[in-house]
Amino acid sequence: MAEVLTVARSELILGGQRSGKSRRAELLARAWLAQSRSHQAVLIATAQAHDAEMRERIARHQRDRAERVPGLQTVEEPLELARAITARSRPDTLLVVDCLTLWLTNHLMPAQGAAGEAPIAAMLQALRTAPGPVVLVGNEIGLGVIPMGREVRHFVDALGRLNQDVASVCERVSFMAAGLPLTLKGQT
Repeated sequence: MAEVLTVARSELILGGQRSGKSRRAELLARAWLAQSRSHQAVLIATAQAHDAEMRERIARHQRDRAERVPGLQTVEEPLELARAITARSRPDTLLVVDCLTLWLTNHLMPAQGAAGEAPIAAMLQALRTAPGPVVLVGNEIGLGVIPMGREVRHFVDALGRLNQDVASVCERVSFMAAGLPLTLKGQT
């Protein structure tokens, strides 16, 4: 029996690499678009192409998304996530943020300086007040061993705090493993 997908007002989808997080967000976008001809869906992409491999990875994701969810528009916003959510959110528009992990990375990179509390607080406020549904994708990387390096430990800690903060304001939180969703908070 096929799962019936329902779109929450806000949902955080967490999981490891290749766990099915982005695919789940795309399925929610497809379900949203199928509900009404007036519905729109916008992907807010946070990745930056700093090397050839990442440029190819981004291009492959764009091709695959266009095939799987033809009506999904894409906006690239690696840093100003709060502004992008505020500008694009409408009751008839589902936003998919993919992904929070790269957004945090962009803020923690030496060229950008420290993430600080301001961008996170602004993003959480934008999420709380968004008039339309928002689906956020992020990595859960705190399930393994404690990293050796100071910078990596700092990143794991920062991402863990970000995931907790976002989960606290989202209506639903899902954890993906092997392409299967586990609802941690809210109704399925």
